[in-house]
Amino acid sequence: MDIINKLIMLDYTVFSENCVEELKVLQDKWQTQHNIDSYSKWFYDQATGLLTFSTDDGELNFKYFEAGSYSVKSGTWKWAWDNENTLDNVKDTSQLIRSFGEKFNFEKLINGFFESDEIEAWEFAAICAKITNAIGVYRPISDGLQLFLVITEIVDNFRAQEIKNKFIDCNIHESGRIAFLCKHIITSRRVGFQEAFETYENMELEEGDDFQAWCSECEDVRERNDGWNEISMEYAEIKLVCEKCYFEFKQINLGCK
Repeated sequence: MDIINKLIMLDYTVFSENCVEELKVLQDKWQTQHNIDSYSKWFYDQATGLLTFSTDDGELNFKYFEAGSYSVKSGTWKWAWDNENTLDNVKDTSQLIRSFGEKFNFEKLINGFFESDEIEAWEFAAICAKITNAIGVYRPISDGLQLFLVITEIVDNFRAQEIKNKFIDCNIHESGRIAFLCKHIITSRRVGFQEAFETYENMELEEGDDFQAWCSECEDVRERNDGWNEISMEYAEIKLVCEKCYFEFKQINLGCK
């Protein structure tokens, strides 16, 4: 191994060790300040990007992103940005770590999947916390898979509920942002697709906006009755669906008049 590679390894080793020491301080502060151990239940939701701790008396919410996962069974680490089963909104931030690795030629921050161990997995989480100025890390374990969630900020309960109210449990796609469709789009094929505004998948919505669409006949009824009122709403029978269902129906009806 040449001198340059040795220096790179040394730099990475020192950097990762420093990150781990800093994370120990962060973890102690985060757990103590918010009394994390006093909460009997926890739940993380990829759709909302919220990690929730709760008891019968209340709850505590944090925004998070996923760093990656360590499999005890296979002894491997997988970065979140390389995991197709992780939603974009909780894995996009992990791309910052990949970019950091490319900048300094840190191979383990660049490769998406490789053999590793639990100690190294905590090192990766610590690096993520350092690069993103996080406030802590939480590690749920399920069936031998350890997920490393990097905590970025606390979210007050009112705001957390607003975020959660924007999502719906779907029998087909599990959880997703709420969307609205007229009954004709859901029950028929190629009936037109009129939107409140132009949309695309995973787009950021303005405050107060939702995905809304109705068929061509509903548009005719709406125009004849000077907009949305009791008559046009009764005809449309708007239904609540998830975002993924919305765009599947949009694809079916794309180009219809």
